[in-house]
Amino acid sequence: MKSLLKLFFPEQCSACETILSEGEQLICTSCRHALPVTHLHTTTQKPIKKLLYGRTSLNLEAALFYFDKKTRVQQLIHNLKYRGQEGLSDFLGQWLGAQLAEEAAFSQIDCVMPVPLHKSRLRERGYNQVAGFGKAIAQCLNKPYYDHILYRTKATRTQVFLNRVFRGTEVLDSFAVTETASLQGKHILLVDDLITTGGTVEGCALALEKIPEIKLSVAVMAIAQ
Repeated sequence: MKSLLKLFFPEQCSACETILSEGEQLICTSCRHALPVTHLHTTTQKPIKKLLYGRTSLNLEAALFYFDKKTRVQQLIHNLKYRGQEGLSDFLGQWLGAQLAEEAAFSQIDCVMPVPLHKSRLRERGYNQVAGFGKAIAQCLNKPYYDHILYRTKATRTQVFLNRVFRGTEVLDSFAVTETASLQGKHILLVDDLITTGGTVEGCALALEKIPEIKLSVAVMAIAQ
């Protein structure tokens, strides 16, 4: 049955929409080699720290891809968030997680935590697009994954429809934590799909900083150039 479905509805690359060859999954081999991988975790470049300088303090940072509009990376994120291609989340998490597992600094992480969706958005979409990403990274690092501590207190407007200023300010007071005792002094790796202005990360940091003596690091699927 599955082979019959593939015959009439062949699987396409989530980045370029070409037909996948035998053995390829979700992203074709050509795109695997062409996508703009950042390797930020191995370089002295710290664009996320620079973006959030004076707003929150970060320890480690990682991003799988550089993001530009009208590119294959935008197509991947769009397919993940709006076209139900939830499997991309785990796929990208395994990709980045394998890289982070080779870096000694990331062994210091105590737990992985996703940027949460508001319950209304979660009902609408059916899944948190960064859940699989975070779980895969946690698995690669052999660390626990916690999605019950940080939560969203209000539904913000879709970021793409906001100008740059409001993208940053809209989410600052949109997060809270359920409790603080169990994570005191822990090193948290916060994961998200795309970082642009840094407003979402800053909003999460404001909530997480209520936990005494925490350290915060960030890993994202993509960072806007």
